[in-house]
Amino acid sequence: MADYQKGYSLDSTELLESLLATEQLLIIQDLDGVCMQLVGDPLTRQIEPRYIAAAARLADQFYVLTNGEHIGSRGVNPIVERACATPSLAAQEGLYLPGLAAGGVQLQDRFGVVTHPGVSDAELAFLQQVPHKAAAFLRARLSSAPYSLDSATAERLIASTVLDNLASPTVNINAFYRHFAASDGLYRQLQNDLASFLDALHREAIEQGLEGCFFTHYAPNSGRDSQGLERLKPESEDNAGTTDFQFMLTGAIKEVGVLVILNHYYFSMTGEYPLGEDFNARQAPRDLDGLLALASKHFDRALMPRIVGVGDTLSSSTAENGTEQQRGGSDRGFLSVVQALGESFERDNQVVYIDSSAGEVKRPGVDAAYLQRYAQQADLQPWPGLVNITDAHDPLRLDVIFAGGYQQYVEFFCTLAERRMQR
Repeated sequence: MADYQKGYSLDSTELLESLLATEQLLIIQDLDGVCMQLVGDPLTRQIEPRYIAAAARLADQFYVLTNGEHIGSRGVNPIVERACATPSLAAQEGLYLPGLAAGGVQLQDRFGVVTHPGVSDAELAFLQQVPHKAAAFLRARLSSAPYSLDSATAERLIASTVLDNLASPTVNINAFYRHFAASDGLYRQLQNDLASFLDALHREAIEQGLEGCFFTHYAPNSGRDSQGLERLKPESEDNAGTTDFQFMLTGAIKEVGVLVILNHYYFSMTGEYPLGEDFNARQAPRDLDGLLALASKHFDRALMPRIVGVGDTLSSSTAENGTEQQRGGSDRGFLSVVQALGESFERDNQVVYIDSSAGEVKRPGVDAAYLQRYAQQADLQPWPGLVNITDAHDPLRLDVIFAGGYQQYVEFFCTLAERRMQR
């Protein structure tokens, strides 16, 4: 057994060689913090042109799966266009990043054709109002105690905070984390205020006949409570906690997106959709067992690819009661499905974790020096090198870890794409 297969390895070389020898390959990858730096203001994101070219080379072997969006002023498509020699080049040559955005309900091909399968006009109309309501809420709240911000400061912060995504409107409070750094308790108070604001939106949706159509996604989060609702991850001494407050469509969860992507992958291989051409994230089961059963029933085992899931947002922390371990992170669900599909279909699927702690957002980081010792000493366990990311009883195993962040991963990705073309 190769060293990387035992898990928690910093060595990507053997993984690279193994993937080069894999005939049926599918890479499912998150975006922010993975192939570009995790930044405080999404409008400043940049992506390397060579990464875009590499993704195009991989063609039907590569899909993105993100809670962000493809389109709009805060989407990834404008970033791709800016990285091209001319903005029109992306559509002409099919350089957009194909896959699912908005948690799985915004589908795009590599030519930038975007659809929202399973989403109603009434739902999109309600979502369209959310950014305006979020900005109004913040203006009113920030002008009063305990914040008492002047209007110019508040407007500047709101401009970089309220993301007018079409299908997943978001309030990203990274700018407030930096602004309130010297103000004890204000950032955590804002987290709680925004949670209350989203609760009010759900009540409003019910009044408009849209009960059950939406849910709140916290990123990062502390897993789910007994009702299946995501837990807010409060600020702590070494962690910003929840920075993204997203008002999402029910069913728009990344784990379901894995099956949607597989449905399209099989179509690219066979010309037929195993789950039907109209299958979308809102039709699928939302629990792991249900997803595995659906996959087992409809996907030809002989054609199931080896899947590599790539993400950067995982969390594991002890609850305030001191006993319960709360595991969350917006990439946990889809990475868990990738791992479970590998076990079910007897494929050597790989879970790849990118350390995004060196970006502008405060995240727990990997202790690379310790993990290097772990690789050399049989008596060591990896967990001290992955504090607040995973733990000894976490069912999700990280196979390969890119401690060098998105730069190291982009280098790996480009090499993989180039060498697979040369085979």
